[in-house]
Amino acid sequence: QAALRRLHRRIWGAAPVSNGGLSPRAAARPPPRIPGAAAATTSGLALAAGGCDLVKKVVGSADEAVADIPDGATLCVGGFGLCGIPENLLGAVKRKGVKNLTAVSNNAGVDDFGLGVLLQTKQVKRMIASYVGENKNFEAQYLNGELEVELTPQGTLAERLRAGGAGIPAFFTRTAHGTIIQEGKNVIKYGPGGAKGGEIEIMSEPRESREFDGQGYVMERAIKGDFALVKAWKADERGNLVWRGTARNFNPDCARAGRICIAEVEEIVPVGALSPEEIHLPGIYVQRVIKGDGYEKRIEKRTLSSGSGEIKVDPRRELIIKRAAEELTDGMYVNLGIGMPTLVSNYTKPGVRIELQSENGLLGIGPYPTEAEVDPDLINAGKETITTIPGSASFSSSDSFAMIRGSHVDVTILGAMEVAANGDLANWIIPGKMVKGMGGAMDLVSSDSRVLVVMEHLAKGGKHKLKQSCGLPLTGARVVNRCITELGVFDFVTTGPEAPPTLVEIAPDTTVDAVREATGFEFKVASPLKTMLANDAHLAQQVEVALEVARSGRWPCDLHSWACEPNAYRNVGWLATQPERVLPPEAT
Repeated sequence: QAALRRLHRRIWGAAPVSNGGLSPRAAARPPPRIPGAAAATTSGLALAAGGCDLVKKVVGSADEAVADIPDGATLCVGGFGLCGIPENLLGAVKRKGVKNLTAVSNNAGVDDFGLGVLLQTKQVKRMIASYVGENKNFEAQYLNGELEVELTPQGTLAERLRAGGAGIPAFFTRTAHGTIIQEGKNVIKYGPGGAKGGEIEIMSEPRESREFDGQGYVMERAIKGDFALVKAWKADERGNLVWRGTARNFNPDCARAGRICIAEVEEIVPVGALSPEEIHLPGIYVQRVIKGDGYEKRIEKRTLSSGSGEIKVDPRRELIIKRAAEELTDGMYVNLGIGMPTLVSNYTKPGVRIELQSENGLLGIGPYPTEAEVDPDLINAGKETITTIPGSASFSSSDSFAMIRGSHVDVTILGAMEVAANGDLANWIIPGKMVKGMGGAMDLVSSDSRVLVVMEHLAKGGKHKLKQSCGLPLTGARVVNRCITELGVFDFVTTGPEAPPTLVEIAPDTTVDAVREATGFEFKVASPLKTMLANDAHLAQQVEVALEVARSGRWPCDLHSWACEPNAYRNVGWLATQPERVLPPEAT
């Protein structure tokens, strides 16, 4: 009771009278109102069975909840892609018509959904995000000089938000060291003529850098928002929040970073209905709660299991993917980038069990769902629908990148636009032309996990992707340990004096001379030079088909009769010159 009286003095300026009412002096001072909330009464300060309910947080509608958001406010908006986004609150902000907003979010949804609706109406002046993704309007406004865009590595963004909510003004991270982010050479806003005009209006600021334990780090400032707009599954009347699946993502980090956090939920339950151990975010971070009127929960990439387990992949890519799968051993924690890398887990050897980590907040990714299993609250980092497995765990974005930066992930497999002879990697932007954003790639390659790049050897038009030095802005400096293409496997020297890469394996249907012609840097050749997937049963089967064709005398005139095995036909000519490199042994 004494503690309540002290608290009462701090809030109202006087002690409560014995009957639970207010003193005349305190009664003359009305409590601050929350839009849509019932007026505070003395009963709110009375000690009851349910505890001390100081302020009612449940608000009647999204429009009332956002009523005091002014022009020029900074909004921290939860969600990843379209998963876990505050649909109703964003709609209310659009209706309110506030302008010159700064939006802090991993990405901006799609053109007509999520944060994309505020870009359509040009209510956003600046985006602080890690990924542009499939939002064409977002990319166009940036390249046309209409929108300020501060691209930030995904893990750095999560940590900046977490730090802002924790009262930490800045921190050091290895992420982005040696890139244009550190150097302050990233364009935030183009001039009136856009990227084509060549005029730059705002450049990013250089980051302070320091060395710790012989490695370079950059300093990043915390982010604090005027308001946080988040989406959760459940809330109680005190604002305690619970999420399900991967819909948690950036939501808790945004909630903590906002001076006023507004949470929309699918269900509001009475105080006490949630057990303490199931609450993901305590209500101390949440000022207002609304129950959403309804949810579309649009899915960006509805990816379904075929049911048969069959995966159709181009033969060249299949060689790359299957070879990458040989890098994975039992018990590894692995992060797979979007695109080709996501298929690697389908080709692991029998008996090899790996745990897939997805940076949007899931450890233990299951197969693609059937139509009946599709859940919009369960996606991977590529925005594809997924399932979980026994032992899966979900968590926030800041927790996810703590795993990554803390070197708890063993292997990272991702794609690339360019790889340099010294192991530099570029895969996130073509200045002035294509802006996808770095997403989590900069964080992943700057940790101590083993970095494998899987990509086709040449770009469109036969241009080199393996180059003496990268012409595009770097994702990371000297970070690639191994690169696997359809022509071979290269190992890189990433520490100490720079040295040429080494070709350690070659594809079964090419020569070293052909690899040299397709590669933009000089490289060493391992001795002995192994053949990719030399022990692979599928390759052995192809060779057998090729041998049978050769023995039958049907080649080369009857190609159409066995066109289903084009690689086998190609192997016939190859066998004639390099039989010693092929299994089975009788191929000689």
